[in-house]
Amino acid sequence: MGHTITIRLTKELAEWLEQTAAKTGLSQGQLVRKELEKARSTSSSKQFMGLAGVLRGLPRDLSKRKGFSTK
Repeated sequence: MGHTITIRLTKELAEWLEQTAAKTGLSQGQLVRKELEKARSTSSSKQFMGLAGVLRGLPRDLSKRKGFSTK
């Protein structure tokens, strides 16, 4: 490993991390790295696009709203 960081956890989160490490047999550091990797692989700069068309009362295609240029 090449980089070390220090973070402060709430009591509840620290307890969860300790208990999970004990249950799984993984170190706390391994668990944190695993969760960071999971967050990195599922993150997207366009996550907001999942909300397109789900708001009630708006057109499903926002390009149909009044005043939108069709060019």
